[in-house]
Order: sequence, then structure tokens, then C-alpha cells
Amino acid sequence: MSETTLGKDYKERIVPELQKEFNYSSVMQVPRLEKIVINQGLGAATQDKKLIETAINELTAITGQKAVPTLSKKDISNFKLRKKMPIGAMVTLRKDKMYEFLERLVKVALPRIRDFKGINSKLDGRGNYTLGITEQIIFPEINIDNVPKLQGMNITFVTSAPTDEEGFALLKKFGLPFKHEK
Repeated sequence: MSETTLGKDYKERIVPELQKEFNYSSVMQVPRLEKIVINQGLGAATQDKKLIETAINELTAITGQKAVPTLSKKDISNFKLRKKMPIGAMVTLRKDKMYEFLERLVKVALPRIRDFKGINSKLDGRGNYTLGITEQIIFPEINIDNVPKLQGMNITFVTSAPTDEEGFALLKKFGLPFKHEK
């Protein structure tokens, strides 16, 4: 399997730039993108079982990897929720599929958002970033005519960066369009 252009770009351009910027003594210290987790929470799925199936099919189409249902951990009677009921769908992407998805997200999907001015630059304190998307139709793989309900999703970028500053620099170099610089 050939290496993706973004994976190659990381090794050839991003690693040396970050090594210089943060004065790392070894390339092994340079933060890397470990995985991208795409998660869709579907609270309404307790009433309508078809929502889970649709979400799994959509996430599989978007990422090119089979999505799995997420199950509830406990009973909550107010929400008519039983333990181990499917309440969402998720996919974890690593290596080439992760770079491929990131490239499509940055170059194709994000520019399709209406009135797009960039994404927030708030990381979680450990160098990871979660991006919330309100509609799944920004991805070209989704046919808008076949969408029963607009769903949002969270896309989490998990990095090996120890600080937000290093994580932000890494994601910025990958081309994520942040609103304003730190």
C-alpha cells in the first residue's frame, strides 16, 4: 500500500519544521497525529432503530472504514434507555486512512460549510482537538436526497503532543483552518 501524500508531507516537511520550532533533539520527540475518532451520538435512536443503521452506513461512506455502534453503559429510565442499547456510531481511523480522511476534510468538506470562517482554536489541555460538525451533508460522499435526518458529529484529533501549543502547531501544519492564531 502506497503512502498518502499527507503522510509523506508529515515525514518530509512537518517533522523538520516542528523539530526546529520547538528545538527537539530527536525526531521521536516531534508530536504526531495518532488517530482520528469520528463519533455520532444519536439520542433519538432509542425510539427509531433505523437511525443507527443509517448513521453507520453514512460514517462508513465518509471514512472508507466500517463504523461500529456505540452502546449505552447503564439504564436511565427518564430517557427510556436500557444498558447496552445502541445510542450512536463511531469510527477510529489510523495511519493511511487517517491521513486520507484529514486531507478530504480540510480540502473538500470544511470549505463546503455555509459562512465558514475557520474553526475554533481551543484544544483540550493535552494537545488533542475536537471539532464539532452540525451537518453530515458537508461530505461529498453523502447524497443529500437519501438523508432522512441531518445529524452532527464530533471529529477528535488525538496527537502525541504533551501541550496544547505543540498540538496546535502540528494541526496547523496539517492545514486545519483555525480562526485566529494563538
